[in-house]
Amino acid sequence: MTSFTSIRRAEPEDTQEIMRLLVNTAEWLLNKGSSQWNGLLRGEDSHNTPEAINRGEVFIFMQDSDIAGMVMLLRRPSTWDRELWSGENDDSAIYLHRLAINRKFSGKEVGKRIMQWADTEVPTWDIPLIRLDCIANNQVLNDFYSKLGYELVGKAANSLGTFSKYEKKF
Repeated sequence: MTSFTSIRRAEPEDTQEIMRLLVNTAEWLLNKGSSQWNGLLRGEDSHNTPEAINRGEVFIFMQDSDIAGMVMLLRRPSTWDRELWSGENDDSAIYLHRLAINRKFSGKEVGKRIMQWADTEVPTWDIPLIRLDCIANNQVLNDFYSKLGYELVGKAANSLGTFSKYEKKF
């Protein structure tokens, strides 16, 4: 299991490296047969990562000089969230997106450790709920979130597919 040398909010100067990590993750997913995050390969970013970085909502997990992983914790629902969580939008929730792991660190529980960090960090913000979604047909990913204590609260569909919706209350 990898131990992070630091965890910090991403800064604007980290944007290029973060976008490279996201595109590399999208390419890896495509090579595994998943269309998840394909928009990034076409230059589309449904979560507007650079703006989220500017707002202080992107966190990077460093192992020495390498970004081992990242996560986006949105304080307000994005357009994507409003569509998937229609009628359930809540400003008292954090919307978790773009959990991405540098392939150099795959198999070392980096994703699990980032999620555990989020589970301890978000309650310190006096926010009682984390919401996330993932593509419904990726059983490995759905099992990953369930095993971390996230509750499947429904499914929603849009033009990109069907997504599982998860919540964790604190």
